[in-house]
Amino acid sequence: MIKAIDQFAGFGGFSWAARQAGAEVIWAANHWPDAVHWHSQNHPDAEHACQDLHQVDWSQVPAHDLMLASPCCQGHSKARGKKSGNPQHDASRSTAWAPVSCLEYHRPEAGVIENTPEFVNWELYPAWEMAIRALGYQVSPHIVDCADLGVPQHRVRLFIVLTRSQAPLILGLQQHQHVPASSFIDFSTGTWTPIERPGRAIATLERVRNGRLQYGDRFLMPYYGSGSGLTGRSLDRPIGTITTRDRWALVDGDRMRMLTADECLAAMSFPKDTRRPDSHRLTVHMAGNAVPPAAGQKVIEALLAAA
Repeated sequence: MIKAIDQFAGFGGFSWAARQAGAEVIWAANHWPDAVHWHSQNHPDAEHACQDLHQVDWSQVPAHDLMLASPCCQGHSKARGKKSGNPQHDASRSTAWAPVSCLEYHRPEAGVIENTPEFVNWELYPAWEMAIRALGYQVSPHIVDCADLGVPQHRVRLFIVLTRSQAPLILGLQQHQHVPASSFIDFSTGTWTPIERPGRAIATLERVRNGRLQYGDRFLMPYYGSGSGLTGRSLDRPIGTITTRDRWALVDGDRMRMLTADECLAAMSFPKDTRRPDSHRLTVHMAGNAVPPAAGQKVIEALLAAA
């Protein structure tokens, strides 16, 4: 069986992906204790490390065939806004060097690094890629909409495939039929409130009115931000990107609510039996940072099939 490790494992989306693709996750690490705790609850057979991955002694990490890594994406993502020179974002970008150190020590047969598409626009990306090539790996970036890989969510992500092949490996990713948001919405649960109530923002009421005109009594809409504009979103198509805080509201006639934590996990394609915190806020935060398991699975399967 293929043995894999998961760097910046977070809530374990990449680990679920590897398991579902037939690999064994033998080691996982993250700097955040809450993430490590819940990863260990869902992947108890893996060895876990809670530490800054810049400080890892790679000789203490087990040998593996496949390296998975999701370095911090906030420093690259459009979602961080237009501010530059933010020390926190600058530090987060440097996390991308940890997988390079791992590759240098362990030399696994292959690796997959996940991030936002803007990662390739990083000022140091050419040097980062050159370092990986110097270690004998081909570097093949794939930008995909996770909805095309069976996730009920439009989420454009970058998967960089690293192999020891003669040429960069272009994965044969089959486009899947889109899964609608209605597949995970449960109208019988959640905390509903009347749409027409004192203090409701005018912008929210306008979005509800416009959504009703286009979609009828039941639809999704962004509660903040510009996603889906002012008209909402049909339940017959994938939801928009799940973020690290409550974003999507569900409208049903004269009532509305935010998505539940379980619906957010389902929108990310986590298995139904995934163990999660009781805290709604913490679950949503970890889900919004995760690799969608269904998308990661398709990428890993395509890599293993081509290897």
